[in-house]
Amino acid sequence: MIYDDLYRYTGKKTFVLLLRYVLFTPGFRYVFFLRKCQQSKNSIVKIFWLICLRLCMHRTGIQIPYQTRIDNGFRIAHFGNIVINPSASIGKNFNIANGVTIGNASGKKSGVPVIGNNVYVSANAVIIGRVKIGDNVLVAPNAFVNIDIPDGAIALGNPCQIIPKHKASEKYIVYKI
Repeated sequence: MIYDDLYRYTGKKTFVLLLRYVLFTPGFRYVFFLRKCQQSKNSIVKIFWLICLRLCMHRTGIQIPYQTRIDNGFRIAHFGNIVINPSASIGKNFNIANGVTIGNASGKKSGVPVIGNNVYVSANAVIIGRVKIGDNVLVAPNAFVNIDIPDGAIALGNPCQIIPKHKASEKYIVYKI
């Protein structure tokens, strides 16, 4: 799984690149620690990875709990002020930029988002409530999404508007797995 995430950054899966990206790319470092926490079965080892994840969280401003279900090919394009609810469910080839919030809501749309495959969430977007984001969706910068978005669409603005476009996120998702 970690190598699939690395492939999304580089297009290659080598140990040397893994080491380089863990050391010098803050977004990938967070993904690395997140995956290590998710994969650890031994409680002592898991505690070590949780401490690493917590330290990385404080340095980068990324708050993605290890309980969050994120499929292979997770890429943090720009780190900083990213918050994802631990109950959110996210598909393959997911890109996220800085300033994004994916969280729960109360009231009519109480619950958390379910996000499909090949989704790109641009800077400062907010996705809240029990909404379903389809496959191949592009969420534009500063969009406020509290409605369902169908497959192959662009979500933009506040209030959210949907613009149908076949494979809207295709040119933004590089090195698909």
